[in-house]
Amino acid sequence: MRILWTRRLRIAHSKQAENLFSPAAGNCSSPLSQYPPSPAKAGSRTMKPEKAPLNLKGSFKRKIELLQTEEDNFLRKNKMSPKLKKLFNIIILGIAFMFIFTAFQTCGNVAQTVITNLNNTNFHGSGYTSMAIIYGVFSASNLISPSVVAVVGPQLSMFVSGLFYSIYIAVFIQPFTWSFYTASVFIGIAAAVLWTAQGNCLTINSDENTIGRNSGIFWALLQSSLFFGNLYIYFAWRGKIHISESDRRTVFIALTVFSLVGTFLFFLIRKSEESNTLEEEVSSTDESTVDNSSIQSKATRAVDAFKRSIKLYFTKEILLLSVTTAYTGLELTFFSGVYGTCIGAVNRFGTEEKSLIGLSGIFIGVGEILGGGFFGLVNKDNRFGRNPVVMLGIVVHFLAFYLIFYNIPNDAPIASFKGTDNSAYMNPSKELAILCSFLLGLGDSCFNTQLLSILGFLYSEDSAPAFAVFKFVQSICAAIAFFYSNYLLLQWQLLIMAVVGFFGTISFFTVEWEAAAFVARGSDYRSI
Repeated sequence: MRILWTRRLRIAHSKQAENLFSPAAGNCSSPLSQYPPSPAKAGSRTMKPEKAPLNLKGSFKRKIELLQTEEDNFLRKNKMSPKLKKLFNIIILGIAFMFIFTAFQTCGNVAQTVITNLNNTNFHGSGYTSMAIIYGVFSASNLISPSVVAVVGPQLSMFVSGLFYSIYIAVFIQPFTWSFYTASVFIGIAAAVLWTAQGNCLTINSDENTIGRNSGIFWALLQSSLFFGNLYIYFAWRGKIHISESDRRTVFIALTVFSLVGTFLFFLIRKSEESNTLEEEVSSTDESTVDNSSIQSKATRAVDAFKRSIKLYFTKEILLLSVTTAYTGLELTFFSGVYGTCIGAVNRFGTEEKSLIGLSGIFIGVGEILGGGFFGLVNKDNRFGRNPVVMLGIVVHFLAFYLIFYNIPNDAPIASFKGTDNSAYMNPSKELAILCSFLLGLGDSCFNTQLLSILGFLYSEDSAPAFAVFKFVQSICAAIAFFYSNYLLLQWQLLIMAVVGFFGTISFFTVEWEAAAFVARGSDYRSI
C-alpha cells in the first residue's frame, strides 16, 4: 500500500508540475529549493499577490521528491530477487498454515473423544456430525470461493478465513450445541475461501519448473501441524482415562492462540513482481477512470471466476482427477477423525489409550512431513513424472488398510464412551497401530503433493477455479465419509477406501500421461 500511495502521489504531482513550469509560473522558485523564495521588495514588479500559491507548489514538490528518495532507498535496501521472493512467500504460506492446522487438525483428531467425555448434559453434539457439516458446507462454498478470491485477493481472503478457524476452535473452551454447529457452518465457508486462495497463492509464486518443489515444501510445512499439536496432546493426556473440563479448556485455549498466530502471518506474504507491475499500470492511468471502473471490474472478475469453475468441472482432465480427489477426501476423513477415535476406543491398550490418540497424530504428521519433503526434492528432477509417487502412495495405503483390519476391532469407530473390549484377528498392538498411522500419513502425502503439482501445471494461468473444483470434490467426499462413520463398521469403511483408491490411481495415471500434450496444445477450457 505504501508503494501504491507513493506512485499515486507521483501521478498527482506530474499534473501539478505542468502548471508549475508553465510560462505563467516563471517567477516560482526552483523545485530543488527547500524553502519558498524570499518575498519581493515593495514596489517591485514581481510583487503580485496572486503568485503566492505557486510557491506552495514548489514546497510541495520538494516534499514529494524527498519522499520518493526515501522510498527508493527503502526498496533498494530491502529488495529481494523475484525467485527468492516467491520462495519466501511459499515458506511463509506453509508456516502460516502449519500454525492454523496445528490447532484445527489436533482439534478434529480429539473432538469426538472430548465430546464423549463432556460432563455437561445439555451438550448433545457429535464430532462426526460437526465434521460432516463442515465438509458439506465446504463443498458447496467452493462454487463461490473463486469469485471471493478474485474480488478480495488471496492474502486478505486467507486472513479472514483464518479468523473463522480460530472462532471454531475457541468454541470448545465452553461448548454449547448451538454455537458448536453454527461455527461448523461458518468454518465450512471459510475453508473453501482459504484453500482456493492458497492454491492461487501457490501457483502465482511458482512456475512449471518449481511447482513440484513448492508443492512439496508447502505440504511438508502444513503437515508439521500434525506433529506439534498431537505431541502436546500426548504429554498432556498421558495416563488419563477421563478428560476433565480443566484439561479441555487448557488444550483449546492453547490451540486458539496457535490459530491466531498463523492467521496474522499471512500479512508477511509479499506481492509478486507481476502484481506490482499491474498496480503500476493501473496507477499510471487517470485516477477518475480507475475509480469509476473498479467496482465493475471486480463484479466482472467474480462472475467470470464462477463461470470458469462450472465449465472447468466438465473437462475430461478434471473429471478423471475427481476420482483421485474423491479418494483423498475419504482417506482424509479416516486418518484425521476416525482412526484416532478407533485407537482411543480400544480398552486393550490400557491406560495409554487416550494419549495414543496424540501419538498416532504425531506419526501421521511424520509420514506427511517426510513424504512432502522427499517428493518436493524428487520433483526437481521430473524425468519419471508423478505416477511413481502416486503408485507408492496407493501401495502404502493398501498395506496400512490390511494391518488396521487385522489389528483394530470392527466396532471401534462407533463404540460408546466406555470403549470396546473386543479384538480383531489378533491381540491389539500399540506398536502396529502407530506404524499404520505413519503409513497413512506417508500415503496421503504421495497423493496430495502430486495433485497440487499437476493442477498447478495444467492450470498455471488460471489456478483459482481449478483448486476450487479440487477442494469441492474432496470436501464433499469427506463430508459423506464423516456421515457414514457414525454407522459403518471399520471393515466396510476400509473396503470403500480401497475400491475408490484403486480407481483413483488409474484415473491419475491417465491424466499424467496426457498432461504434457494438454499444456503443449494450450487447451482453453473457457471455450467449452
